[in-house]
Amino acid sequence: MDCGFSPPLYLPISSFLLLSFLLFYLNQVFSTLNTFLIPAAGLAAVSSLFAFFRLLKLRPSRRVLPVVWSIGNDASGSDSNRGVSGSGTRIAREDVVFYGNGDVYEGELRKGRCSGSGVYKFYGKGIYEGDWVDGRYEGYGIESWARGSRYRGQYRQGLRHGFGAYRFYSGDCYAGEWVGGQSHGNGVQSCSDGSYYAGEFKCGVKHGFGRYCFRNGDTYSGEYFGDKINGFGVYKFANSHCYEGSWHEGRRQGFGTYTFRHGEKRSGEWDNGILKCSLVPSDPAIERSVEAARKAAENATLLPQVEDQVRKTVSAANKAATAARVAAIRAIQNHKKGKFCDI
Repeated sequence: MDCGFSPPLYLPISSFLLLSFLLFYLNQVFSTLNTFLIPAAGLAAVSSLFAFFRLLKLRPSRRVLPVVWSIGNDASGSDSNRGVSGSGTRIAREDVVFYGNGDVYEGELRKGRCSGSGVYKFYGKGIYEGDWVDGRYEGYGIESWARGSRYRGQYRQGLRHGFGAYRFYSGDCYAGEWVGGQSHGNGVQSCSDGSYYAGEFKCGVKHGFGRYCFRNGDTYSGEYFGDKINGFGVYKFANSHCYEGSWHEGRRQGFGTYTFRHGEKRSGEWDNGILKCSLVPSDPAIERSVEAARKAAENATLLPQVEDQVRKTVSAANKAATAARVAAIRAIQNHKKGKFCDI
């Protein structure tokens, strides 16, 4: 773009031709002056050319703009300001949030709420490391408490939901399915004394079909109700004795058969664990009860295995926790540099 006015190039040429024609005309009229007019014409031509080149020299050159490469909406550099606020303060995705009760969140935010990967530290209680959506646990994560308990697994809307493993500070452990923050579905509950239960759960307690191995070597396979042996099932003692029949709240109740290790049998109607009325093993009521107990024991052993699914879920939870720790480190660095989250 030109910065000043420059006369057209044809003006000096026209002036030169006009002056030459005038001098030639005068030369014909005043031939006596020929000696003086020819040098004057030459001098005028030289002066005109000198003026022409002077104008060319003074003519400003066109300014060459640099080539600007950009990725974004336009080449004006508007997208280059991404991550910078209007006041020049840097904007980051990760930030540190302090709460009035002493809790601290370090990680990714969206619209002022915990979203993405992050670490939440409960003041004096514990810590959560994992996935967030709209201020709630969502996805995979690890929850650790000050007393030593730890959960690794899936979450939904802030609650343990899906597959996961919870190890209590006492040494007990539950690994299996969760619904609404409680063990619900198929799972395995292991105790610190060596006993364990593998079977169905409902609302946090043993309920349905399951198999329990006691620390003394006894085993029970059959039905549970409200965390207690209830219904039909088979109980095998470590000394090779066995009871097949009906149960109520952990005691032999109803019809059933008790078999000693040497083969002797006692059949009949039981009440609160004591044989109330003896019957022969071939009695139809005894046979039906024993058959129902054996069927329940078989169903308890045919339940789906959850160990592989829990193992995969725990691995995913560990990865989510690692990503959360990385986001927490970035959040701390951004906080120290004066960056803030405005996403």
